[in-house]
Amino acid sequence: MDKGLLIVLSGPSGVGKGTVCSVLRNKMPELIYSVSATTRLPRQGEVEGVNYFFKSKEQFQDMIARDALLEHAEYVGNYYGTPRDFVERTLASGKDVILEIEVQGALKVKQKFPDGIFVFLLPPSLDELKQRITGRGTESLDTINNRMSVAVEEMNLLRHYDYAVLNDEIDAACDRIRSIIIAEHCRRERFLPYVTGMKAAIEKA
Repeated sequence: MDKGLLIVLSGPSGVGKGTVCSVLRNKMPELIYSVSATTRLPRQGEVEGVNYFFKSKEQFQDMIARDALLEHAEYVGNYYGTPRDFVERTLASGKDVILEIEVQGALKVKQKFPDGIFVFLLPPSLDELKQRITGRGTESLDTINNRMSVAVEEMNLLRHYDYAVLNDEIDAACDRIRSIIIAEHCRRERFLPYVTGMKAAIEKA
């Protein structure tokens, strides 16, 4: 059985990672979503175990000590991390896993899973990004300015990713990511064992 693909969707805060990931999963129900753990407080409408596993800092530090996280990072005063066991078991079963995580976490995952598919989601403009962050109504002005500064720094890390997708329109962005996943499944490297097997069968005949 072929291993599944690990698709890592990342980008600056406010770029729309969560919305794009949600719509993409509706378009591709075979994609398995890996829920991250975080120490930040839930936003309105977010559900425990669906959007995130919400942890206290003490609980999160215990997960780090037990090596129960594939990656973890601190971002604007909060911790984020990806539970290790679920991801590894799902990939081994042949299913694709999509991670929707912050840039710091994505780069750490790349160190452990260099064969993953790393997609960077870009905003149409910095003005649009600021409007999206401000529109949440959950962050103070200082936090918004901090997030904008961090966003510019993170976009400079695009060179570490395999693909860049502009999130100018949600359905279009999802279609681009879906095309990337389909193309990655068609890479010749994934079919070399299949061809080798056919050659061996012919030689035995």
